[in-house]
Amino acid sequence: MQNEELVKVAIAALEDMKATDITTIDVRGKTSVTDFMVIASGTSSRHVKSIANEVLDKTKEQGVRPIGSEGLDGGEWALLDLGDVVVHVFQVATRQFYDLERLWQGAEQSRAQHQDLPE
Repeated sequence: MQNEELVKVAIAALEDMKATDITTIDVRGKTSVTDFMVIASGTSSRHVKSIANEVLDKTKEQGVRPIGSEGLDGGEWALLDLGDVVVHVFQVATRQFYDLERLWQGAEQSRAQHQDLPE
């Protein structure tokens, strides 16, 4: 399955479970860890867990086995490592605290500044 198709499967699962504020960040060329990050919010710990489990179920149906997952027990946040796609599901306050969208924008700017420094 192509990365873009996997992103679409993940987003469809997120939408089916009524996740909010779904954002996709293309990090190709910015990190070797993954190509895409999909970030979404849930309304409660139960909702976050349900959303994450639905994404896992839908991607497994497509033959994609997750490399790993974190945070499913607590429900404040969940990380699903699908290889070239990483899905983050947060409760709203936790998402605001970590602010991954800003972090990745800043990382890109920081990397450009460091490349211009003399050796």
